Amino acid sequence: QWITKIHHQACHVVYTNYRPTPLQHYVFAAGGEGLHLVVDEKGKFRESNFQKAMAQLQGGKDMEGAISDAIGNSGNGKRNTSKRKRGPGGAKGGKSGNTDLHRILMLIMTRSLNPVIIFSFSKKDCEKYALELNREDYTDDVEKDLITQVYMNAIESLGEEDRKLPQVEALLPLLKKGIGIHHGGLLPILKEIVEILFSEGLIKALFATETFSIGINMPAKTVVFTNTRKWDGKDFRWVTSGEYIQMSGRAGRRGKDDRGIVIQMMDEKMEPTVCKGILYGDPDALNSSYRISYNMLLNMMRVEDVDPEYLLKASFHQFQQESEAPALEIQADGLQAQAKSIEIGNGSKEEEDRAGEYYQLNQQLLLTERKKIKICRKPQYAVPFLQTAGRMLKCTMEDENYGWGVLISYKKKTGTGSGGMAGKMASESTGPSHTVDVLLPCVDRHFDEGKAGDDKDEDLSNVGLLWRGTTRHCRAFREGVDDETLVTHRVFTIGLDEINELSAVRLFVPQDIYPEPARKNVAKSVKEVKRRFPEGVPCLDPINDLKVKSDDFKKLVSRTGILKEALASHSLNTEVEEDAKKDMIVAYSLKLDLQEQAKVIRNEARSCQGMVMRDELKKMKRVLRQLGHVDANGVIQTKGRTACEVNTANELVVVELMFCGMFNDLSVEQCMALLSCLIFDERLKDDNPTEGLQSFLSNPFYKLQECARTVAKAIIACKIELDEEEFIN
Repeated sequence: QWITKIHHQACHVVYTNYRPTPLQHYVFAAGGEGLHLVVDEKGKFRESNFQKAMAQLQGGKDMEGAISDAIGNSGNGKRNTSKRKRGPGGAKGGKSGNTDLHRILMLIMTRSLNPVIIFSFSKKDCEKYALELNREDYTDDVEKDLITQVYMNAIESLGEEDRKLPQVEALLPLLKKGIGIHHGGLLPILKEIVEILFSEGLIKALFATETFSIGINMPAKTVVFTNTRKWDGKDFRWVTSGEYIQMSGRAGRRGKDDRGIVIQMMDEKMEPTVCKGILYGDPDALNSSYRISYNMLLNMMRVEDVDPEYLLKASFHQFQQESEAPALEIQADGLQAQAKSIEIGNGSKEEEDRAGEYYQLNQQLLLTERKKIKICRKPQYAVPFLQTAGRMLKCTMEDENYGWGVLISYKKKTGTGSGGMAGKMASESTGPSHTVDVLLPCVDRHFDEGKAGDDKDEDLSNVGLLWRGTTRHCRAFREGVDDETLVTHRVFTIGLDEINELSAVRLFVPQDIYPEPARKNVAKSVKEVKRRFPEGVPCLDPINDLKVKSDDFKKLVSRTGILKEALASHSLNTEVEEDAKKDMIVAYSLKLDLQEQAKVIRNEARSCQGMVMRDELKKMKRVLRQLGHVDANGVIQTKGRTACEVNTANELVVVELMFCGMFNDLSVEQCMALLSCLIFDERLKDDNPTEGLQSFLSNPFYKLQECARTVAKAIIACKIELDEEEFIN
């Protein structure tokens, strides 16, 4: 759809519902007996074989025969009937101490299952595994001559000094043996040579990172994973199903092989569900990670009549953002229609306006009452009446009204206002400074899960043993809805803000409230108080009892009286029966809530249709102005033109290094060491990378950090979110 939109013409997708060349997936357990077929060519998962492989991770036996049996009859592999040469000491395989990977490769070559791609998740591993095979030779003399000819013709385009680079000189001997390396650290021309030789079948074993599986058509007969975990910048995780599908999909050449072989090397146990998730999971969702770099922005600004915003509008990222808008509009329309279908009273406009007016007055009254309660619950007013256990309190937690409970104890946070580190930590810790323990009726949320029969009876018999309550595990008792046998009384710890009313009534509370009989006795006393005061439990008066003398409180009391009079004289209160009035208010509240939801979703849809990253683009332009890459009119300066040519590292940092004269007094070796810091993306093993470095290397590195800090401060000053220390390190 995106391609169709930007090119203004139809785009046809050609696809198949099956894989023309089926795959066989094997697991190789490190130190185990051999290969285990876990998914056959029909896509069936063989769990017994998988469990055998996992069991072998604890110990290993001789595996060569098992590997031969497993791979020999898979695909169209040809058996090699010639006897193997024996190395020194009579050991099979030419040399002792072969690695597991080396043995697998020997089998692949013996069974004519090459070419093979060995995927590793680091450049260092690719080179290490390839160099370990430097004694092997997979090509004949004719292939060696062809490889040499292609290689020499290609590097003629390089300068004489570039031809002497270590990686240029080291690659040819490996290529002549049929062994290739492909990763992002190679020169582009060397990667192109490797791709040409592999496509012509002159490379038998290619060690590559996962980038080789994306964007180029380079199929092989066999694929080997040296590991099924990868470093993603935060931790080592299992490969996703999308990554596995992309890499394993290189196995099996259409029209050449009747099936492809995929081998996973494992050195740790994996759950069957994880393995199935990798093998059978859905491909990763295609989500744009498009971001504008400073290099890209500068290159667009240097060309007249080129608007960077146009590129944003035509991006896949913008298309995905806009594509969410129709679904949101439909959702908003549905909510709007649902709200419109709700009838208030007789359905007339006058009835709805009357209910709306009453509802707004009632909401204002509730808001005013909450403000009054907030003032009354200030420690100077409430704490004197919470010093002794037994006072009845009405409590609300997380918008749930728990009703009347009984005060058990009052606590003030220790350390508050005291000196020293302990006092400081206590004062800064989260949570209210004043708390009370209150015995409240509640229902265990456990019973909301729908348990029935013996399990529920057993839980009911044991629920009384629990005396501590939390909103996570308990909820308020709903009178007329919940079964009274489910009610228990537990002690909750709450803040002063969660107390709605302080009663003038105090009850006797035993010293030990935690046993179930003691809690039940207190609950009976609460029930008796409610029976004796049918009009409502008497509460402490804020002015006469709590001694609240705040002017703000007096204004709120006056406003409360006015609102109550307005509600009492309202036509909905005088002309409509109580039940009908309640129904109208509930219906109006629901309708208002649906309309508000629809409004929020419409605003979200509107923001989706706006241009993404517009604010980020403006901030990036401010960064360029502040660092001197462009002037106030947006005209590119010398620094900006230099940054346009830097695309392999952070262009802002590199240009700062150049313009502060950093490279003037450095030798070639120092420059190379310094610049290598800008492209290094492997995982750091040490927290201090300069440890052990001599001053002629550490001093330039510290200067690099200073330049990086200058850039980071400029970015942060322009309101772009950035972790300064993470950027520098």
